[in-house]
Amino acid sequence: MTSWFAGLFYLPRIFVNLAMEEHAVARDRLLLMARKLFRFMTPLGVLAVLFGLWLWFGFGFSGGWLHTKTTLVGLLIAYHAYCGVLLNRFEAGANTRSHLWYRFYNEIPVVILTFVVFLVVLKPF
Repeated sequence: MTSWFAGLFYLPRIFVNLAMEEHAVARDRLLLMARKLFRFMTPLGVLAVLFGLWLWFGFGFSGGWLHTKTTLVGLLIAYHAYCGVLLNRFEAGANTRSHLWYRFYNEIPVVILTFVVFLVVLKPF
């Protein structure tokens, strides 16, 4: 899970740099880094979700906090998938977003992780 999050934190940061880059050589290097990172983090995300499901089926699914956490994990899966869409757009030279948009987009997993940790530790409902 930690390695998956490292990828979710870093890949959009590469997108920030890609959105600002004007030199072809540097752009190609960033695209290579982004593609390798995406290929590395995807199996880690799958493992994190599979182990989470294993715990869910092994210990049960109860409590409103767990339903909320599961929803947030679903949002992270969608975020991960959309990172792949954005990467494909960069590779096709079809990016239409600014580096500022990617800076805000980069903060989404931080906010979600904060809520997930809060839910898991405090189990407020």
